[in-house]
Amino acid sequence: MSVLVIAEHEQGALKPETAKVINAAAKISDNITVLVAGHSVATVAESASKIAGVTAVIVADKPVFEHQLAESTADLVVELAADYSHILASASTTGKNTLPRVAALLDKSQISEIIDVIDADTFKRPIYAGNAIATVKSSEDKKIITVRASAFDAQGEQAAVAISTVESAADNTLSEFVSVEQTESERPELNAAPVVISGGRGMQNGENFALLNGIADKLGAAIGASRAAVDAGFVPNDMQVGQTGKIVAPDLYIAVGISGAIQHLAGMKDSKVIVAINKDPDAPIFQVADYGLVADLFDVLPELENAL
Repeated sequence: MSVLVIAEHEQGALKPETAKVINAAAKISDNITVLVAGHSVATVAESASKIAGVTAVIVADKPVFEHQLAESTADLVVELAADYSHILASASTTGKNTLPRVAALLDKSQISEIIDVIDADTFKRPIYAGNAIATVKSSEDKKIITVRASAFDAQGEQAAVAISTVESAADNTLSEFVSVEQTESERPELNAAPVVISGGRGMQNGENFALLNGIADKLGAAIGASRAAVDAGFVPNDMQVGQTGKIVAPDLYIAVGISGAIQHLAGMKDSKVIVAINKDPDAPIFQVADYGLVADLFDVLPELENAL
């Protein structure tokens, strides 16, 4: 058995989700190849070659792959697929865009958002917003899998392995890159932050989210929000944590003024330590919290910041 892992990268750097997908791949096989598709990605390939468990790195370096558009990347993966029994990618926006195309082109059934590997054919994945875990056994000869990176630890490091290049006929004519709009922030990315502090409807308005800034700065935390806060217009939707937002599993998750609707819990309940601050003692968030404080957040947050 051999596994192909599709690396994700951004602005010339390998994204941390890739090392977590490789952890999942290592539970399947000890023959793991990482595909780096992009343009001017030598540094990315070098980083991938040093992740423990990787046996080879192949690079497709062409302008057509620069923005990792799904159409061209999927064609490239299909060209390489014959040599691999498993093809894995992170269940990120990029992975969810690319792998279904790969599965369709190969006429295979995709297994989505696995959170555990039982053996090379058997995997666990959440269903019903994470309230149940399905054990899925696949009889496909080639398995196309997206991995919920938050469920796996990042692999360690090793001595660099060989990096080779691959020529591809893939050429994207179905879509084109127009532009990218990014929010600039000095804080860590929500998906990868070791500490996340999120606000909910209890924050009352967008201005009150500023109360989280001082705590986030002191903890080196990313700031998130519940869907209720996003729908109310308090903060932009790229801050949303939950089933329809970002799935996070930091070392510490602080939920402030969040009741704990099932959709939100699905996005953060795998966090190592969960702290909840809510004035409603019956709020569902307390059922998953390791530490709960029943109090008014407007009293608690200034005290917490001062204590830190």
